[in-house]
Amino acid sequence: MDRRKAEAAIEAILFAVGESVELEKIAKALELDKETTKKLIYHMMDRYQEEDRGIQILELEDSYQLCTKNEMYEYLIKVAKQPRKIVLTDVVMETLSIIAYKQPITKLEIEKIRGVKCDHAINKLIEYDLVTELGRLDAPGRPILFGTTEAFLRHFGVASLDDLPSLNPVQMEDFKAEAEEEIQMKLDV
Repeated sequence: MDRRKAEAAIEAILFAVGESVELEKIAKALELDKETTKKLIYHMMDRYQEEDRGIQILELEDSYQLCTKNEMYEYLIKVAKQPRKIVLTDVVMETLSIIAYKQPITKLEIEKIRGVKCDHAINKLIEYDLVTELGRLDAPGRPILFGTTEAFLRHFGVASLDDLPSLNPVQMEDFKAEAEEEIQMKLDV
């Protein structure tokens, strides 16, 4: 199979599926090895960028997805009826941050970190498909474990959880001090 035909097949697969497709499945469909397939996809990603196309291929962990570029949003909303806008309040964003950095994590662990109930925030994150249930902890009561989704990676423009920004130790100490001060203020009231 020549390169152009292979790239056309990759484009067709990613377009038709509409969601991310694992590299292994793409390679198997093309009857190519994973390394060759990955090179073809990277070539396509570069070409889409160079040609300033309205689409792009996102790499999500070891999967790929064809989607529109963020810069095209203004044109899409003129055609779409009512695109669902995700509204992340401070509470929801804080809960999402905890889940992203500590996953897999239980609701009780999240509430312990936040110091307040988080049912509503978790429900919103599940509704927005940013968080999902990963399974259950092997402990009394078998609490649900939560983690982020591919939609989370897409929404925040990261290829994997390893690409999330890391906090330096000084920032961590500042955050801990702020949290302890806030808890103390609540106790004093």
